[in-house]
Amino acid sequence: MTNAARIYLDNNATTRVVEEAVAAMLPLYTEEYGNPSSAHAFGAAAGKGMRAARKAMQGLIGAESEAEIIFTSGGTEANTTAIRSALAVQEGRREVIISTVEHPAILQLCDALEKYEGVKVQRIPVDAQGRLEIEAYRAALSDRVAVVSFMWANNETGVIFPVEGLAELAHEFGALFHTDAVQAAGKTPISVKGTAIDMLSLSAHKFHGPKGVGVLYLKKGVAFQPLLRGGKQERGRRAGTENAPAVTGAGVAAEIAAARLADDAPRIAALRDRLEAGILNTISHCTVLGAPRDRVPNTLCIAFDLVEGEGIVMKLDRAGIAASTGSACASGAVEPSHVVRAMGVPFTAAHGVVRFSISRFTTEDEIDRLLETLPAIVADLRALSPFWSENGPNLPGQMPAAQ
Repeated sequence: MTNAARIYLDNNATTRVVEEAVAAMLPLYTEEYGNPSSAHAFGAAAGKGMRAARKAMQGLIGAESEAEIIFTSGGTEANTTAIRSALAVQEGRREVIISTVEHPAILQLCDALEKYEGVKVQRIPVDAQGRLEIEAYRAALSDRVAVVSFMWANNETGVIFPVEGLAELAHEFGALFHTDAVQAAGKTPISVKGTAIDMLSLSAHKFHGPKGVGVLYLKKGVAFQPLLRGGKQERGRRAGTENAPAVTGAGVAAEIAAARLADDAPRIAALRDRLEAGILNTISHCTVLGAPRDRVPNTLCIAFDLVEGEGIVMKLDRAGIAASTGSACASGAVEPSHVVRAMGVPFTAAHGVVRFSISRFTTEDEIDRLLETLPAIVADLRALSPFWSENGPNLPGQMPAAQ
């Protein structure tokens, strides 16, 4: 299988970097390689791209000011900074509210805060379609909560949370509100200006920028404590020599993503819908995971009964098609992901979850090739199951939901 023939449908894990971003980065490695904090011409040249990137990020998320943009090493650092800062500045408040389907960057941080630092973490459940249980959230709010952190869009199912309204509820109790928008930025319109959102995280490699650079949006006037100290970079809010090449490339990618969103989103959604309909029409006993309307346009998460998702992904890879069993950060695990468990997916399907995530580079021919390839793969794997017959599932009794 040649590289040219391979199909990449794992864009929620990472994306191809646009050529314009690569072209913008290269001179900063070989010619204009100064430290952007230096006062000489080499530093000024490196700083120019960073200033443009800050403006581009402001535009991508609809921030009021470019001064609200803090560059980080990625979404994980931005998430950690936001939550730790909120706990530091909200004196007397030692509670955090998150959902059960957050990214591991949030879940594992909160687990550690709870275990080692005495922070109380309230985890709000979701329903069978991955939507937040709003009443449970309302009940969890109090004047003891320092920060609420809900993702804008889920990395496995693509389900969108109504973060603007959720932020307003947090403010009613004096809590700060942070959203992990890593899977939303560049896929769905974002405008934080005028909302109750205090902090927002994003990562450039999810919208065709380079890896190793992210953003923490910090609303003007919100109290803040840096995570990294030791320098005056980023207006004293994030110490360390700036990754000027990656930041510059990220800015180019953000500018392109913002300019193309109105055209890209409906085209990508049409491809996703074509794939979804094709799978449901050709493969029996499979279910789309996630609310049908409240999803980012590029994500399709399918649970196939009585088949291992790992097996599907491996056979697709041999056919030159890249997909995922769910969150790339949880790859290698033999148990259903925490998202699948939180949604109560039946045991018969919980191990058969596959995520397809599309980008602006995906074509109709690629979708059609997947649809030609996938049914035989699923059929072959189901034939190996003792619980599958020619007539479909042959179960010894009602199988429980995933635990």
